[in-house]
Amino acid sequence: MSKALFIVDVQNDFTEGGALGVAGGDAVAAAITRHLAASADQYALIVASRDWHDAGGDNGGHFAAGEPDFVDTWPVHCVAGTEGAEYDPGLVTDAVTHHVKKGQGAPAYSLFEGTTDDGDTVGELLTRHGILEADIAGIATDYCVRASALDAIDHGLRVRVLADLVAGVAPATSEAALAELAHAGAELAESGV
Repeated sequence: MSKALFIVDVQNDFTEGGALGVAGGDAVAAAITRHLAASADQYALIVASRDWHDAGGDNGGHFAAGEPDFVDTWPVHCVAGTEGAEYDPGLVTDAVTHHVKKGQGAPAYSLFEGTTDDGDTVGELLTRHGILEADIAGIATDYCVRASALDAIDHGLRVRVLADLVAGVAPATSEAALAELAHAGAELAESGV
């Protein structure tokens, strides 16, 4: 078995009611939980990422000093150790084999920019486990899911974006991101849950 599942940033600050909550975030958390219950045994590796920003400073310009532009600068979100940085309560993480934290003092969108608490990168985990394929789910389609999928393709993986297990910031940019990913070689698929 040489397949991984990447669960990108299904955190309280990115689901309804959070600092940067997206519509459908809670539903995605619940759907990923159903997918894990039905399909976790299909994956050799299940990696879940979280934004884990420093409480002090602007995290390399990621947190806006004034009005955020919602492209490069953002309101304060997913600060390490806060409720907003925790996984959405609808996401059951029992089957997750590796937890990755990213954005510690710097902007970070891709799960590949994070590390485990032991210091392993996602690339190192993939090599160690002989991973050739990855399914991708999570939040937000047009930002961190997009960046993670593009990096997975660049890493040489066969990538499937589970389109029913993602939620984006805006419909137009989410559709554009999925089109870009398909053009880059990702398969757009459904989880079947």
